[in-house]
Amino acid sequence: MGKLKRLFLFISLGCLVSVLALAQRERPKNQPYADFKMFHLGFHVGIHAQDLILTNTGVSENGEILFAEVPSYSPGFSVGVIGDMFMNPYMNLRFTPSLHFGDKKITYIEQSTQETFTTDVRSSYLSFPLGVKYTAVRLNNYRPYLYGGVYGAFDLGRKKGNPILLKGADFGVEIGFGCDLYLPYFKLCPELKFSFGLVDLLEKNREDLNDTETIKYTNALSKATSRMIVLTFNFE
Repeated sequence: MGKLKRLFLFISLGCLVSVLALAQRERPKNQPYADFKMFHLGFHVGIHAQDLILTNTGVSENGEILFAEVPSYSPGFSVGVIGDMFMNPYMNLRFTPSLHFGDKKITYIEQSTQETFTTDVRSSYLSFPLGVKYTAVRLNNYRPYLYGGVYGAFDLGRKKGNPILLKGADFGVEIGFGCDLYLPYFKLCPELKFSFGLVDLLEKNREDLNDTETIKYTNALSKATSRMIVLTFNFE
């Protein structure tokens, strides 16, 4: 009886493997040689959300104790170009200069009175990411991939006089994933990417402030680093 059970299990597994193999059978491929070009170009558009990791000092100003956070995210717009260089059948070097238009809303809460103050920090980042795209084996007209790299960014939308001022240059790392969809005339690649800044962006020297009362919002923080989530659609 035990041998019969093992035989039945073996036959069932064989049938399952056969069904999966049939489901994954080869179909006609669009652009079969697209991935073997030494260089190719493209562009991307998408949306993103900017964030800040804030470190509070806990210092009181005029008897007030302020705590700051970014309670919600505002969607922004992203656009850029793609430069891709073939390295081997599974890896590509990518350079994707991008513009990110968005903002971050920082809310302060006074601990004793629970009064709140919100300031809007607008940013227009010109970003220069350089990374490696690691791609899985192509299955028909689909090919998932992972991405990792570094970036440098410059804020073109800084406006002095705001309660919070961020530095104009940032640097960090990026990770992400996506999937190449091979269409008859181009590749469409939905991609989700996460950026983590490594630089303290908080501008502590606030000679631009005319209202000395406003400096308490800068003094309430000791550090601010950036984060960003970007969903793009790449056309290559």
